[in-house]
Amino acid sequence: MKKRSHACLLATTMASVFLLMVVLYGTISSQHPESSHFKHEYQLLGRPLFKLDISWPKYPELFGGNVYGVAVNHYAEVVYVAQRGDTVPKVLVFTTTGDFLMSWNTSTLEMPHGIFVADPESSNPTVWITDVGNGPYGHCIKQYSPSGNLLQVLGTAGTSGTRLNPLQFDQPAEVFVHSSGEIYIVDGDGGANNRLIKLSKDLEVLWVHGERGPGLAQLYIPHSVMVDSYQRVWVADRGNKRIQVFNAATGDWLATWGSCFTEDAPYSVRLTPDRKYMVVAQLNTNQVSLLEAPPVGAVGQCRVVSVIRLADDVKPHLVDVDQKTGSLYVAEIGAGQAQKYVPFHQGGGSFY
Repeated sequence: MKKRSHACLLATTMASVFLLMVVLYGTISSQHPESSHFKHEYQLLGRPLFKLDISWPKYPELFGGNVYGVAVNHYAEVVYVAQRGDTVPKVLVFTTTGDFLMSWNTSTLEMPHGIFVADPESSNPTVWITDVGNGPYGHCIKQYSPSGNLLQVLGTAGTSGTRLNPLQFDQPAEVFVHSSGEIYIVDGDGGANNRLIKLSKDLEVLWVHGERGPGLAQLYIPHSVMVDSYQRVWVADRGNKRIQVFNAATGDWLATWGSCFTEDAPYSVRLTPDRKYMVVAQLNTNQVSLLEAPPVGAVGQCRVVSVIRLADDVKPHLVDVDQKTGSLYVAEIGAGQAQKYVPFHQGGGSFY
């Protein structure tokens, strides 16, 4: 009888402790700030290729606006984050380990959209930013020094395009500067222009695709652009919910990927250092998809290998990949932050 009483008492005590822990956990969890919810909630679907680095950056409270773009200088180990807001610096600069370096308190940026580091391994790298603002500094592409000094402006600031002049932009979405110095521009983040433009190093127009529509080589809200090592130009054709591929030398259309984007359009397109995976952000479904990148030759059909599911309303916009470490950086409009994902290590090494 005594043994049964002791057993009952022990069971009752354990149940009480368990209930107390549940209540305390629920109370503590309910007190977590919303930014923490955004910071940590994600899922990996399919083969896991990346994991969240919760320590980057070390001072996330520095984010004060809507984060639209992110760019990595892998050689200098520096990350540039472009954000919007009336009272916030338009660019924040961090190290790849998360330390804060500086902010750009420049009046020459209105509404930054895409951001790209050119010549990262040279002694004179520069940062290119597209400005989609409608004010006196908008509708153009700007080149800056690493510390935020304005070097040159492409287009006429404050004047939207008319579809006639290739260098008169209307809400240019993103720019990609090849190691050769050639410049690729997607012009049309909702503006009148819907164009893919290639410029020479001397800013001469080499070729243009500039017809709006759903047909082959036509574009509707081209949002991101990248050139791979096989001289193929990849364009996130957001309005048409597809990726289009072109020959970098001639501008000829090569292929279209659409079957991977039935639920949501691709907002960005980047390539991992091993050239195995295409990294694509999808804003409305709050996910970053890893697609199998085709080798040289036929592009074939798109195939999703892995998906990073983010919390609701995070709104991943544009991404960049560290070409040395393979780390992935995601600019998130809804969460008002940038996040870092590092490659999973498999079999003693990373998947690179």
